[in-house]
Amino acid sequence: MSRAYDLVKKDKNRVIIFDTTLRDGEQSPGCAMNLEQKLKMAAVLDELGVDVIEAGFPIASPGDFEAVHQIAQVVKNATVCGLSRAKAADIEASAEAIKPAESKRIHTFISTSPLHMKYKLKMGANSVIDAIHDSVTLARKFTDDVEWSAEDGSRTEDDFLCQAVETAINAGARVINIPDTVGYAIPEEYARQIKMLFDRVPNIDKAIISTHCHNDLGLAVANSLAGVQAGARQIECTINGIGERAGNAALEEIVMAIRTRHDLLPYINNIETTKITKASRTLTGITGFSVQPNKAIVGANAFAHASGIHQDGMLKNAQTYEIMTPESVGLTESKLVMSKHSGRHAFREKLKELGFELGDNALNDAFARFKNLADRKKEVYEDDLIALIEDEIISENDKIKFISLQVQAGTTGPQTAELCLIVNGEEKCTKVEGNGPVDAIFKAIRDIHPHEEARLKLYQVHAVTGGTDAQAEVTVRLQEDGKTVVGTGTDADTLVASARAYVHALNKLIIKRQSINPQTGEDKEAVGGV
Repeated sequence: MSRAYDLVKKDKNRVIIFDTTLRDGEQSPGCAMNLEQKLKMAAVLDELGVDVIEAGFPIASPGDFEAVHQIAQVVKNATVCGLSRAKAADIEASAEAIKPAESKRIHTFISTSPLHMKYKLKMGANSVIDAIHDSVTLARKFTDDVEWSAEDGSRTEDDFLCQAVETAINAGARVINIPDTVGYAIPEEYARQIKMLFDRVPNIDKAIISTHCHNDLGLAVANSLAGVQAGARQIECTINGIGERAGNAALEEIVMAIRTRHDLLPYINNIETTKITKASRTLTGITGFSVQPNKAIVGANAFAHASGIHQDGMLKNAQTYEIMTPESVGLTESKLVMSKHSGRHAFREKLKELGFELGDNALNDAFARFKNLADRKKEVYEDDLIALIEDEIISENDKIKFISLQVQAGTTGPQTAELCLIVNGEEKCTKVEGNGPVDAIFKAIRDIHPHEEARLKLYQVHAVTGGTDAQAEVTVRLQEDGKTVVGTGTDADTLVASARAYVHALNKLIIKRQSINPQTGEDKEAVGGV
């Protein structure tokens, strides 16, 4: 039987947290992860206490299949889930990929809205009902825990949605997901739809209802909570709210809303909230997608108080302007913490305090970079350490690694970049002229590893902390064949940070190319999902 179904039946207020960071989140432009990064993120999600990890879309590519398969082998507590369209090949691939997991789920979906059925599927209502029955029935042959989703459910007609849900439950689905696939719904409307299913579907008690809300109108979290208040008992969400287009419902916002407003949201879940900041920072380090400063819960300004009135109130009683504590989400106070005299042990312990645990090789590399930074900066802040470690997480398992850079610049010219990289274990160096130092650096990277089809779409620099000796954080966006990747890099030297950022983007471009299924020619972003 489905573990999630059993938990909810034992406690009517139990809410299952279904994390789709590694599937829906990774499909957002620029967020591609390699195998090692997915395994690292899966371990963090398991430690966080999520109930279900949607590990990927196994049929999408051999790389996605292998990632789901390996995650299924190492996850200790969560149910491991694979996504499948209503196709036998998809379902069989998911079944094989999740086979090693102690607790496993197959998640299958098909569109149910008139718009999707007519233009996307080119199928009639009866054919869709048959596909629902056949796909869920096949999935049940591999596991008792089957979830079925009505893609574009929020724009589906009530009568047909009821018929589809009843069919899926009769075929053996124990979780029914009603996605707001395009972020169209508003909370009152979404809650009405969930309640309608409880009122009209005769076998609804044999399954739990799930929400999966996108954030196109900024209502993903509100819709998810409205769905729970109407009777849904699973929420599908992602760390930092990443996902296609404007993203998904943010796990950290949902969990902390339930915890903070328990008077109106009397629900329980298994999330260890003090691990939230670690999960957020790990994902940021892996993807290079920075969290906006005013982002709820995990943004840099989430617990900052600039107003004099607010500061006065905080000094008298923190509850005057803080509805939750920074410690409740694992956030420590930012202050001057380390110097060039700090040792390796103190460095490791500080990283643990900040939510980072690195392997020996990564720790050695990070410590060497920290010492170099401490020699160059008068003051090393926690934000400096976070930027440095996130940069190290990014590059830990890259195919292309930055080694060294020497640049000649100025008014007399020529501007040149002498660059060394490791490419697939082999050190390669070149010296190239350019129209300015940054242009020379990027041309040097292209000279070492040609990628003529890729185009630079964004180059952006900002300071990690204040002062003229602040570390620079550089963002680079590349585009190839309509697919976008984003890379970031940090260093006290802006030009070195620029090289690191471009190399990071190039590594993600390599991952993106590997996401094409050689048998079908499909890209997993094009394959889609709920």
